[in-house]
Amino acid sequence: MQAQTPQSLAAAILAARRKAGEQGPRLPLHLRPQDAEAALAIQALVTGHAGDRIGAWKCGLPVDGQPVVAPIYASTIYDKNPCAAWTRNGQVKVEPELAFILGRDLPARAEPYGAAEVDAAIAGTHLALELIDSRYTEPDAAGFIENLADGLLNQGLYLGPQVDMERARSASELAISIDAGNGKVIQLQGRHPAAHPRAPLYWLAEFLRSTGQGLQAGQAVITGSYAGSFDLPPAQDIVIHYGALGQLNVAFTPR
Repeated sequence: MQAQTPQSLAAAILAARRKAGEQGPRLPLHLRPQDAEAALAIQALVTGHAGDRIGAWKCGLPVDGQPVVAPIYASTIYDKNPCAAWTRNGQVKVEPELAFILGRDLPARAEPYGAAEVDAAIAGTHLALELIDSRYTEPDAAGFIENLADGLLNQGLYLGPQVDMERARSASELAISIDAGNGKVIQLQGRHPAAHPRAPLYWLAEFLRSTGQGLQAGQAVITGSYAGSFDLPPAQDIVIHYGALGQLNVAFTPR
């Protein structure tokens, strides 16, 4: 019988928590990844445990040279209501984003991808909510590398309506308004963390190409929150406006 590695043991812990919607302490000291390469290896092993295909990716521009990337599994992606999500303290944590839907593959290959080639692969742009959760009780204490191993606080994705692609590609700022059905409307001045909403997608296409993976037609890519993260209640009809791009209607049900 082949001995399990620290990476496979770490992945088994995180995968079990993800499947059950549970949180727990940081990984045992001897199982914690020490760099991004080890964290991404654990992340890939969690994907193996999931028994699910990668239906989307979350990404951002690298931070201090560290890759910002994580898979989102197909069974956790919703485009109809109600959207099932794990709740914490009776709330669902979300981030308002744009999702770029690929209409063709961008496979691993020897030659780099240029921005124009990536642009040509985008079939549509949707309003979206990243569904946020961690497998750690205290994700802030875990730090970036351990959170990278755990999929960067992702539990799923809600895809809203398609919007005008050209208006969306230049939407560096969006006024976000949230009506959670409690009689109050919250107004946020949204700003994309990369300024150019497609810039992290260009990085992702190159990163996955260079690591022998690639992107597939039908996958969605989200590239950063316009307004950080905030909590929303389940069992409410919620309306979120993304400036002039349009509105997203969502209702959550606890998993």
